[in-house]
Amino acid sequence: MVGFPAELLVIIFLVLATGFLAYSNGANDNFKGVASLFGSRTTSYRTTIWWATVTTFAGSIGAWFVASSLLTTFSGRGVVGDQIAGSPFFLVAVALGAGLTVIIATLAGLPVSTTHGLTGAIIGSGLVAAGTGVNVQSVGERFLLPLVLSPILAIASASTLHMALGVVWRRFGITRESCVCVGEKAHMILPQTASVMALQPVLPVAIQASTGDYPHCAERYAGAVLGIRAQDLLDSAHFVSAGIVSFARGLNDTPKIAALLLTTRALDTHLGVTAFAAIAAATAVGGLLNARRVAETMSHRITSMNHGQGFAANLSTGLLVLLASRYGLPVSTTHVAVGSLFGIGLTTRSADARVVRRIVLSWLFTLPCAALLGAMIYAALAWFPG
Repeated sequence: MVGFPAELLVIIFLVLATGFLAYSNGANDNFKGVASLFGSRTTSYRTTIWWATVTTFAGSIGAWFVASSLLTTFSGRGVVGDQIAGSPFFLVAVALGAGLTVIIATLAGLPVSTTHGLTGAIIGSGLVAAGTGVNVQSVGERFLLPLVLSPILAIASASTLHMALGVVWRRFGITRESCVCVGEKAHMILPQTASVMALQPVLPVAIQASTGDYPHCAERYAGAVLGIRAQDLLDSAHFVSAGIVSFARGLNDTPKIAALLLTTRALDTHLGVTAFAAIAAATAVGGLLNARRVAETMSHRITSMNHGQGFAANLSTGLLVLLASRYGLPVSTTHVAVGSLFGIGLTTRSADARVVRRIVLSWLFTLPCAALLGAMIYAALAWFPG
């Protein structure tokens, strides 16, 4: 750094870049934990996004106390040298490279992984900063392997859990009710000639009832468990499980972003709680303002689902992400959530393979896109005196 004003400017830029990354993360990720609530029509979009926001914020604050290992993983140390990893220029390049990648995917309605974006940006910025000094083996062991395994584990666990819950429902005598759609149906007559119209009566609005399958009608559960109506119990459990997933996401993702602020030598590391709170707030704003497109993809396009299937997907996702946070594994909540929904879709034979292929393709491009952006941004910042 050549002087205090220049150093201050870079730090301000780092704070803004990290806030932008947190905003992008919230816009793309906040709805993923609660997508099945909206997709199964358990709650409205407004209720769903607010529940996601509150529980994610709680997880973000809680991350300060339990997720220190992820701070080390996403500081860049071990991938590049400590001197580079602590450079504000390197950290700005990582934050902007990942943030731009995630916000572009968000605007396209594609649920991508912020973890993948951060990994790519660290690699790209590191290659420009350190060249062959980048520890590629560390990248593979600490980042790529968990990211590849997480959707596979999610598909298997969600499918297994759904089938197991089906056995439990049957043991308690809980069955699914047939649905009946009731509504108005207007009969429209197109005008032909005046003489012909004079001979044709105008049909009134009629009430029409028809049977149908989900998603045309909501599927309900009949029966009771311990004296509690099965549908009410399931909806409550579903709501709680969605909150668990969102809490787990905040717990797992916030340290990855906070590492960018707490790694630099120019900031006081005692500001940790403040950094976590600021990132939690930016993430919440991003989810409230920009989550709708990803919400539609996650809730309605991967697979149709009823209440029980949505509950199984959420419970599977929450358990996997919580375990990953506990042991410091950088799994992607996106990959786990999509994997769980796809696992349910495979079990019920209602998954849309075209949508899933499009999502997986976006995952393949996330890392190289973030790496390219991170490299370009670091190269541009390198022109500044430091």
